[in-house]
Amino acid sequence: MDTIRCRIKENSTIARIAAWRMKSPRMAIVFGHVIHLYGVSREQFLAHTGWVRHEVCHVKQYRENGFWGFLWQYVLDWMRVGYHANRFEKAARLAESNVQELDGVEIT
Repeated sequence: MDTIRCRIKENSTIARIAAWRMKSPRMAIVFGHVIHLYGVSREQFLAHTGWVRHEVCHVKQYRENGFWGFLWQYVLDWMRVGYHANRFEKAARLAESNVQELDGVEIT
């Protein structure tokens, strides 16, 4: 199995916009292999294993579907069924309790 490499970008403008849109004081959002954070430090994020697993699941979804393919499918699902019923979010919520989700993952 190949190592999955993720990068964290703190105080991200993209994550700030997403936080505003979702009316949340803190946010993590993934684009490709980069986890964008807003309102939370790298250390605080990494201390929440379930949250890390959730975002790493999205990194894996990008790998499986391709960058544009994932974005397209995610947006279509969101428009069709909403955020919480989105199949990619459902899978990521399941990943939060999967103890093997971070196997083979390197976060820099």
